[in-house]
Amino acid sequence: MTKFLIIILVGLACEAAGVVLLSRAMKEIGVLKDVSFPEVWRLAKAAATNRGMIAGIALEAAFFGGLLYLLSQADVSFVWPMTALSFVFTTIAAKLVLNETVSPMRWSGVAFILIGAALITYSEKVKEAKKPQAVESATR
Repeated sequence: MTKFLIIILVGLACEAAGVVLLSRAMKEIGVLKDVSFPEVWRLAKAAATNRGMIAGIALEAAFFGGLLYLLSQADVSFVWPMTALSFVFTTIAAKLVLNETVSPMRWSGVAFILIGAALITYSEKVKEAKKPQAVESATR
């Protein structure tokens, strides 16, 4: 369980950092002015040469790799809801790194996400605690 939590936390940190870098890179690159091949090509070239964009994509890929590993090892009903913590990490990163204003309403949402993740983690611990009892009962 500890190993899974460490992988999730490292993955979520990568995901939050990746999103922050992608947001910063997109603000540097600019918006799509119109939907035309030359404009899309301009944006794609700018993205492909932007260090923040490349680093953000790499961090998102690291998060995805960790997620794939976790999904192969644990119940999806445990792993996937835990990824909701990315909203928590990303909100904190946006506040600290991008100096975004986060309203009390948003912080309340972050608190609810934390409560939900805590319940999911607790339910996994309860499940693990019951496993040895179930095995003993089956062998009698």
